[in-house]
Amino acid sequence: MEFHSYSRTCAFSSIDAIRDKHVTIMGLGLNGGGEAAVRFFLKKGAYVLVTDMKTQEQLQSTVDKINNDPDLDTSRLTYRLGEHRIEDFENADCVIKNPGVKYEGNKYLAAAKAIETDLSIFLRFTNAPIIAVTGSKGKSSTVSAIYYGLKTAGYKAFLGGNITVSPLTFIDEVNQDTPVVIEFSSWQLADLRGRGVLKPYISIITKIVPDHQNWYGNMEDYVKDKRLIYTNQDGGDYSLFDFDGDEPGTGPDQMLYPETETWGNLFASETKGTVLRYSKTKLPEKTYGVWQEKGPRNTWVGKILLPRMNKPETILKGLSVPGEHMKTNVLNAALVMYLMNIPAERIVKILGEWQGVEHRLQYFHNWKNNAGTTYKFYNDTCATVPEAAAAATQAFGKPVTLITGGTDKGLELNKFTETVINKDGIFTAVKDMYFLAGTATDKILPDLDKAGIKYKGPYASLKELLAAVKNDLAAIKGDDEIVVFSPGATSFGMFANEFDRGNQFMKGVKDIF
Repeated sequence: MEFHSYSRTCAFSSIDAIRDKHVTIMGLGLNGGGEAAVRFFLKKGAYVLVTDMKTQEQLQSTVDKINNDPDLDTSRLTYRLGEHRIEDFENADCVIKNPGVKYEGNKYLAAAKAIETDLSIFLRFTNAPIIAVTGSKGKSSTVSAIYYGLKTAGYKAFLGGNITVSPLTFIDEVNQDTPVVIEFSSWQLADLRGRGVLKPYISIITKIVPDHQNWYGNMEDYVKDKRLIYTNQDGGDYSLFDFDGDEPGTGPDQMLYPETETWGNLFASETKGTVLRYSKTKLPEKTYGVWQEKGPRNTWVGKILLPRMNKPETILKGLSVPGEHMKTNVLNAALVMYLMNIPAERIVKILGEWQGVEHRLQYFHNWKNNAGTTYKFYNDTCATVPEAAAAATQAFGKPVTLITGGTDKGLELNKFTETVINKDGIFTAVKDMYFLAGTATDKILPDLDKAGIKYKGPYASLKELLAAVKNDLAAIKGDDEIVVFSPGATSFGMFANEFDRGNQFMKGVKDIF
């Protein structure tokens, strides 16, 4: 794939220079990013044209929020909804690009004089210390735990990026003493290529597994965008990477990287930052970072060893949130807190009380059936890759009732099927499975049929699915049970996005149960 590289020069010499410029915002959307850009550029005195292929009817909720805000000068705002016009891109001083739009082959972006994103604008004009996180699994939980930990410890910290908060919403509130935690998708990183604006004080790449293969077509191009997170770091910065092996078949192509066995090792060999590693087992001598160890009475602890330390310290003792994978995410957050000069004993207390993040193994409801069995419901809608859904089935230490399925995005689904088919050494992961309709579901079900695994569905709607779940569980007598919604797929077609999917699931459960 040919990767587009953007200009190091900004269309605006300063934030004040935005006044009276003509700015086209490509993509209004419903998740807040486009809306935040509209608000920011209007408040800075620009003439704003917002264009989206969605119709005004589809975007009405966002349009109403902007139009009804008395603090915005909407006389400088023009809507172009349901279409794009080439002249809106040609005549703009700057186009603000949505990260979900490819530059390659896009005639509208090709016509623009200058292209920026909300993140590139923020990074050009801030001196705040940046804690940047990307990866395939666990990045949202990681940034949320970091943000919670820093705020609870007394920092005036901010959280933004792919977690659906645009940093333009707080750009006027940050300075060199306010750490900003940013979750980056691979697309958001790609939009920074060549600009030279991202130099994190701390960068983290969480576990790498195949994702967005319908966009990239191969792992190498997908990971190439991830690697941009540390491109501009130096020895005064920290780069944190996985030390453990990649899942089978997901690591670097040995023809392209013959000397590199894992993605983590490739990243460590490239960054100019101070390399730290994270692992599920003790790190070898002279390898610095964090790892997990068995604690007393079959508990576990998180340990840290940095170059300046004489011996390891304990920085984590148990968690309130479920899941083996969550231990790694929170341990990485603990490392960030330690690098931000928070004492180990405070880190243990603060992160031990963290309750998790919305839409990621989020406990939100319980229901007692006619036989007295209590069912706890968890929303894990942000599990959009098969590996994440597989991990959700293992998170509770007991079999679960699993609601899953959705739209395929070009990923191998064997990790999910291998888990639920129950190979040796894994407890029976699920009691019952209910599938939403979709192309990913269509790929999974033949393997389950072949293995003789029973399931229900696929269902064309959540309402229909939840009614079937309630009917099946109404009279079962037993211990407390778990129902988890972990799709392992995208939401296209049935929902606006994964957050809409999670909100509809939680509302549906509360209505029906």
